[in-house]
Amino acid sequence: RHFVSGMMIGLAVLAYVATWFIPKAPSAQPEMKINWNLFLETWDVIRLAKEKRDVWLSLLGISWFWFLGVVFLSQIQPFTKDILHADLATSTFILAVFSIATGVGSAFCNVLLKGKVTLKYVPLSALLLSLFIFDLYFSSARFGMISSDAMPATSGVLLSHFSGWHVLFDLSAIAFCSGLFVVPLFALMQARTPYYRRARIIGANNIVNAVFMVVASLLSGALLARGMSVSMVYVLLGVANLGVVAYLVFSLPQTLFAAFARFAMRLLYRVEIRGLEHYHAAGKKVLIVPNHTSFLDGPLLSVFLPEKAAFAINTYMAKAWWVRPAFALSDMIPIDPTNPLSLRELVNRMKRNQKVVIFPEGRLTTTGGLMKIYEGPAAIANMAGANVLPLRIDGALYSPFSRMRGKLRLKWFPKITLTFLPPVKFDAPEGLRGADLRERQGEKLYDVMAYMMFKTSNIDRTLWQTLLDAVVTHGKGRVVLEDIQRQPINYGRVIMGSMILGRKLAALTPGQKNVGVLLPNANAVVLTLFGLMINGKVPAMLNFSTGAVNMSAACSAAQVHTIITSRKFIEAGEMQADIALLGASCKIIYLEDVRADISTSDKIFGVAGKYFPKLFSRGAETNVNAPAVILFTSGSEGVPKGVVLSHRNLNSNWQQAAARVAFTPDDTIFNALPVFHAFGLLAGLLLPLFSGIRTFLYPSPLHYKIIPELCYDTNSTVVFGTDTFLTGYARNAHAYDFHSIRLVVAGAERVKPETRQIWMEKFGLRIYEGYGTTECSPALAINTPMHYRSGSVGQLFDGIKAKLEPVEGIENGGRLFVKGPNIMLGYLRADNPGVIEAPPDGWYDTGDIVNIDELNYVTILGRAKRFSKIAGEMISLTAIEIKLQKLYPDFIHAVVAVPDKKKGEQLVLFTTLPKPDRKDIAAGLKQEGASDFMVPKTMIALATLPLLGSGKTDYVSLNRLALQHVDS
Repeated sequence: RHFVSGMMIGLAVLAYVATWFIPKAPSAQPEMKINWNLFLETWDVIRLAKEKRDVWLSLLGISWFWFLGVVFLSQIQPFTKDILHADLATSTFILAVFSIATGVGSAFCNVLLKGKVTLKYVPLSALLLSLFIFDLYFSSARFGMISSDAMPATSGVLLSHFSGWHVLFDLSAIAFCSGLFVVPLFALMQARTPYYRRARIIGANNIVNAVFMVVASLLSGALLARGMSVSMVYVLLGVANLGVVAYLVFSLPQTLFAAFARFAMRLLYRVEIRGLEHYHAAGKKVLIVPNHTSFLDGPLLSVFLPEKAAFAINTYMAKAWWVRPAFALSDMIPIDPTNPLSLRELVNRMKRNQKVVIFPEGRLTTTGGLMKIYEGPAAIANMAGANVLPLRIDGALYSPFSRMRGKLRLKWFPKITLTFLPPVKFDAPEGLRGADLRERQGEKLYDVMAYMMFKTSNIDRTLWQTLLDAVVTHGKGRVVLEDIQRQPINYGRVIMGSMILGRKLAALTPGQKNVGVLLPNANAVVLTLFGLMINGKVPAMLNFSTGAVNMSAACSAAQVHTIITSRKFIEAGEMQADIALLGASCKIIYLEDVRADISTSDKIFGVAGKYFPKLFSRGAETNVNAPAVILFTSGSEGVPKGVVLSHRNLNSNWQQAAARVAFTPDDTIFNALPVFHAFGLLAGLLLPLFSGIRTFLYPSPLHYKIIPELCYDTNSTVVFGTDTFLTGYARNAHAYDFHSIRLVVAGAERVKPETRQIWMEKFGLRIYEGYGTTECSPALAINTPMHYRSGSVGQLFDGIKAKLEPVEGIENGGRLFVKGPNIMLGYLRADNPGVIEAPPDGWYDTGDIVNIDELNYVTILGRAKRFSKIAGEMISLTAIEIKLQKLYPDFIHAVVAVPDKKKGEQLVLFTTLPKPDRKDIAAGLKQEGASDFMVPKTMIALATLPLLGSGKTDYVSLNRLALQHVDS
């Protein structure tokens, strides 16, 4: 006894000394005067606590905890003696167990909640507390039958019987649940109280706690005095606690229901939450803007948002019978879109620090991508001074609750991911008011949403992994490819064919990394590409339009020793001489020979690979930053260079395009652009293949009469081309050939006004011009149906950084440098074979002079090499060509610059105009605003201008021809 007393006094002294080291805290309310009237001050602090309902409820809950604690702890000794028939030491042991379990429950609560302030486990812990109290009644009665008053049980006896362990478990569980119950209430009480009131609220809490403890002592004493056993007092306490549970459920229905709803949704949809750090960093005034994929979106967010949010909902939709139950866990705010004043309530909610959710699309997607974005949410956030928090809902699109039935392969329970992105502040630009401001805010909000779609896409996969993921999403039976053989193939056939062909090609190219591919647009080229990738090889796509010499240089640069081609293709293209030259340094493999050598075991391997592709493609590259494909520049500026693109480059670029352009699973893409060209490979093959979109592959873009007829026959909805090809199609097509086309996308060269005009007048179709380079995988910008600016090539894609370096003589523009995930790994050059020359610091010099406006629309002013300096003045050769096209729209014109002894350079015009007259042309150019320096000195008539395989003008050949004329 003396030892224990001395130890307690020693601990008290140590505790007092420890208080000397507590840092001093300044007074939160130094101006507050202390009221020495004890009763009035007590009433004031209680009234202060009752001002906020959640704080008051937390305070009452804590007091109920002390009520329970007083009853239990004060009756442990009688309970041990009268019910368990055990000795005094056993009661001390039970008290120790009870105290330790309470502490463990409190500590575990922090682990369970991960530092969050929430009451989501309070109702459940209260319910379990009552259940364990009831169970204690029966377990203690069973143990009491073992012992007796004559021979009180010891702790050892308690631990030697199962019923004794049962009693200890119930007592421990009661203590553990009480810890889970009280800790969140303490945290909420303090978190929801301003710091300058916190001490007074804690004082109020202590006062009410004391009242509850006194009442508990009096009630338990009165019940025992009337002859009630301790066990029955505990049971009565459990029944009373059930009333507390009922009150909690009634007061905080979302807490309990949300817990069950979260459990059910996690079980069914495997819901995963990402980026919660962005949610917590967004602050108090927050507008959450999710994409809208399905009718599950609202219930998902109402359940999984960390806080109760207010949802803006159309007044018409709010009347639907199913809406209120779906949003039962959130505040619904009906909004009349025709009444701007109805938005004021949303602003007020955010100003009161309640988070608000608005779906800026206003409707469910019917394309799988973003729909029209309304400017209202951005204006609301701006008025409230709130941060905008983008939220990507991914996966619900594939549920039956979306509007994609018949378009996508739906599943009852797809995996759903909710991803928060960093918050964005919508500050109003200076000088903008009214409609202009709302339009700018709407544009910025769309940019935020589009960036969200790209940023949350999975670009860190190899192309083979992306294909396998597409198969899982859309199913092996979905038809995705067709060529001129008119034998459509599905994903399953693509996987099986790639497995079989890849195995045969690997055996024929042992030890080789880069393998040349010389094939036209056909199903076979797709199987070849992926067949090589499966076996860890890199396809080097040879541009057969450049001739054997350039192809040989390309093979040298990429260290290609084997070329895969087709006899039928070589014969049809009359390239026997080219193959003979290439065959001198490279081994030639013909697909016809490979096909003839396919055995039964190869077919069995292919079938097995179809059903277990990951198992049978273990040789595939897994590094997403490794080379995926090698393309070659068109040679428009000299000897072709190898452009090495990684898996991540290509995955990034098609996802960038998909985030901006509304391609849908209903589309059929007609691709006549060769896949050795970056535009044809990415937009015409990889994007649709990975998106579950059907693609028709045609071997040549030059068949101007056949292609329109095939577009009509295949009901194609999207067609890609260059200005040259689109002009040819328009002149040869029937007015109804493109009746099913909804998107005409042009790239590689400037689209002439005449081309736009004929497509609009003859077919009623707008041409959407884009911009890119092979080195950028290739796309950098594009006009879309939602975001179109005449004269530009569209807005820069998401994730791309751009900078303009000044160019002498160019005022509004500069030389474009870009950086981003789609920028190539580097160049391969014929004079430095096998060495990848990466862009300096990741910045690629496009060589184009452009202007980029405040909304990221890009206007091409010309190639840096397409500017000429004459007598000190910068002259745009492209600008001259545009003016000539206006003067002579029925003919083709190209201007090049060659050295001149007097003026530094002189201009040479090549034109299909039969007899170009310099005086007439000079007069016309001046009428179009051209200076004297812009009039070509030399003019040469040609029947046709030389073109590259991409449809671009072959300026290298024209420069060579110009030098010959000038020198002569």
